[in-house]
Amino acid sequence: MAHPDRRTILKAAATAPALGGLPWRSARAQAANTIRLGVPVDMSGMYRDVTGQVSVAAVRQAVQDFGPRGFNVEILAADHQNRPDIGVNIARQWFDRDGVDCLVDVATSSVALAVNDLVREKNKVHLNSSAASSDLTGRSCSPNMVHWTYDTWMLANSVGGATVRAGGDTWFFITADYAFGHALERDTAGFVRAAGGRVLGSVRTPFPGTQDFSSFLLQAQASNAKVIGLANAGTDTTNCVKQAAEFGLTRRGIKLASLLLFITEVHSLGLRTAAGLIVTESFYWDLNDRTRAFTARLRQQVGPNPGIASTHAGTYAAALHYLKAVQDMGVAAAKASGAEAVARMKAMPADDDAFGTGRIREDGRKLHPVYLFEVKRPEESRGAFDYYKVLQTTPAEEAFRPLAQGGCPLVRA
Repeated sequence: MAHPDRRTILKAAATAPALGGLPWRSARAQAANTIRLGVPVDMSGMYRDVTGQVSVAAVRQAVQDFGPRGFNVEILAADHQNRPDIGVNIARQWFDRDGVDCLVDVATSSVALAVNDLVREKNKVHLNSSAASSDLTGRSCSPNMVHWTYDTWMLANSVGGATVRAGGDTWFFITADYAFGHALERDTAGFVRAAGGRVLGSVRTPFPGTQDFSSFLLQAQASNAKVIGLANAGTDTTNCVKQAAEFGLTRRGIKLASLLLFITEVHSLGLRTAAGLIVTESFYWDLNDRTRAFTARLRQQVGPNPGIASTHAGTYAAALHYLKAVQDMGVAAAKASGAEAVARMKAMPADDDAFGTGRIREDGRKLHPVYLFEVKRPEESRGAFDYYKVLQTTPAEEAFRPLAQGGCPLVRA
């Protein structure tokens, strides 16, 4: 797919409501009073269901929920195809030519890490929801970036430790061969060893493009590990789970640890295949009245069939909090310095219907509770997307890596 041209990119902007604009203003004055949000995501690849058009709709929902506050908001969107070079080129074009002030979602860790440097260079804002690498708030942290939703340390902390405590003390990893997979294996292996478990081996699978995982699953089986850790996501994870079921691995007593699994993927697998899987999420649509209300509003835009994943909720919440910061500091100041806009976001308590109350740490990590779920059996479910039951809740201050351990240069000793 060719890089999107200006007409393709700005088509998405036309779908966003313009808030508070006055038609008699000059084009320059109008631009000065307009915040432009860019949403570079996977529209066509393996992560399209957990980012894609629903992420664009989530940003649009944030704009609508924010309401008319005296400045305009426009939304641009593009497909980065999970390629860092395309992601950087889209972002550069948006910053240099199209006046984008803030990137939202930015799926895929390799793209997010590459874009992060450009955002800092241009002094814009990077609000990440879908990329998982904990390096975004560690060695690659930036004063211009906020990391919402989840990260590899959080996932490893929740799933890895719980699985070892439940008797899964020997592991073999099937790992997507790029930044996200490497970080997820690294972080989970650390928790497995800390809990007294052992890592017997690992194999890295080409990313993207792997569909047949049979040889990798057979290597995992041959290791005699009790647990196969799936350090991947999207269709890689669903293909692994389906093929493991076909080989009868779980019937032989081997446990699959899906280290990052979304409700959209549980839906794709079906409860007969996914039942009993342990899942870590920071958002579930049926947690409380506020999450149900947010999901109902977003489904009015996207229809009842697409699942609302935690990544979509994080995209919504991050965009909403940024708009509140813009209002608080003023459009001119927010456009002048992305670092100052992020600093204002950190100074303001967060509150939204998707995650409730929370805060953003010095390293850019957004803090909120994290939930360990078990996927329901078919007879336990009341219908589509009624898939999870809560096993445990980790408080916000305990769910993410301690501030002093990440190696973020922004953190004062």
